[in-house]
Amino acid sequence: MNETDERAMSYSVIWEYFVPEDRRADFEAAYGGTGPWVDLFEEAEGFLGTWLLRDKEHQGRYLSHDRWANRAAYDSFKRAFAERYEELDRQLDGLSTRENYIGAYDEVAG
Repeated sequence: MNETDERAMSYSVIWEYFVPEDRRADFEAAYGGTGPWVDLFEEAEGFLGTWLLRDKEHQGRYLSHDRWANRAAYDSFKRAFAERYEELDRQLDGLSTRENYIGAYDEVAG
């Protein structure tokens, strides 16, 4: 781990989704703070929470922000839960018309 990683306060993974109007309620239920993604994430050590953001300027556009204690916790989750992650992703396929990985970010102490 380098010096920057050691100072990081948390690790966030952000995705962007585009959701048709007739799927928005289902999408919000699935990807929101009490949906099946959070249920899965909460089984892992180091998960801090998920925030689902609805764009006020572009109808049907959302961002999800998954926050982890650090990158190691997220990487450990991805290894330990890979099969269940993929299965849930398949089950929820079709709720959005497009999804984009925005990136992973360290929170900076300031």
